[in-house]
Amino acid sequence: MAAPFDFDATVVGAGAVGLACGRALTKRGLTVLVLEKEPAIGQGVSSRNSEVIHGGLYYPTGSLKARFCVQGRRALYAYLETRKIDFDRCGKLVVASVPEDLDRLDAILDQARANDVEEMQRLTRDEVLALEPELKVEGAILSPQSGVFDSHGYMLALQGEIEDGGGAVVVSTPFERAEPLPDGGFRITAGSADGTTPTTLTTRLLVTAPGLGAQAVAGRIDGFPADGIPAGHFGKGVYFRLAGRAPFRRLIYPPPIPGALGTHYRRDLGGQAVFGPDLTFVDTEDYSVDPAKADEFAAYIRRFWPGLPDGALTPDYAGIRPKLHGPGKPQPDFRLDGPSVHQIDGLMALFGIESPGLTSSMAIGEAVADALLVDAA
Repeated sequence: MAAPFDFDATVVGAGAVGLACGRALTKRGLTVLVLEKEPAIGQGVSSRNSEVIHGGLYYPTGSLKARFCVQGRRALYAYLETRKIDFDRCGKLVVASVPEDLDRLDAILDQARANDVEEMQRLTRDEVLALEPELKVEGAILSPQSGVFDSHGYMLALQGEIEDGGGAVVVSTPFERAEPLPDGGFRITAGSADGTTPTTLTTRLLVTAPGLGAQAVAGRIDGFPADGIPAGHFGKGVYFRLAGRAPFRRLIYPPPIPGALGTHYRRDLGGQAVFGPDLTFVDTEDYSVDPAKADEFAAYIRRFWPGLPDGALTPDYAGIRPKLHGPGKPQPDFRLDGPSVHQIDGLMALFGIESPGLTSSMAIGEAVADALLVDAA
């Protein structure tokens, strides 16, 4: 009989999705270890985003993104309320600033309703201006279920549940290798930030959710087929903050651009206005923000807010999204690759978990836990 494992399940990556996977497995009575290479949780993709709770408007019918976004949003609001984590269900306007974009709004509205997004409304120009008088707009759709929230407070709550369930979230501990064991399970080698002797442990189940590192981590699992690792691309987006009063209460989005939702407006939980992200494909993790981009941002923003004052934008921060497509290519779905894909029992490898991954995180966690435990039964 095989010796017991050190942990029932190990998750690589302590961002929102990795922690949500760890929580879901903990809820099912498993002892969970979460490994994180950074010195704190949520330091990667999860700390460099818009903190938007997405409604689920845009994604193709039946896709994982459509399903997980709607399910995840509903679960997330309930969780935030129960845990007293700050959020603002402020609603979102997708606006047509020129008549040519009105047909695009109708298509988005049809898609949102197909995705079971609640309370969607089509608004005339006058109805929009009654809500947000400073907009330049011909019409809009309103998603009342969209909002913003304290994503770090959310991740701390997930960490707390894992630890309360007897698990551990270990930072400054990079994943180095996993070796499937002959009788099932894995032997994992994990390093340390100071380069001391690596740690070896065993686990029955393994989940990889390291965001930008998904491809590299999969490549360090013995037996993972190289042709089963999708090509990854870094989609960089920068943000600019507005000096002065926030002009709108609601999220303001133009129609999507190819490969992303486009540069949008939000009022953060501190009441300040932030614009972004744009999209530029890069080769390295470069988080610099070029102040010269302010003029480009200003020109884009004035399409829907002509009242933007000159010189009011200041560089804020940048994020990088783990994309599975390159420039000019269609945006693919999330990938949750289980044993039927890579032929390794007990392993779930996540790829391309970009927007709406934060909103979808609780639903992704539940799906991962269900799939692994069904396969392991």
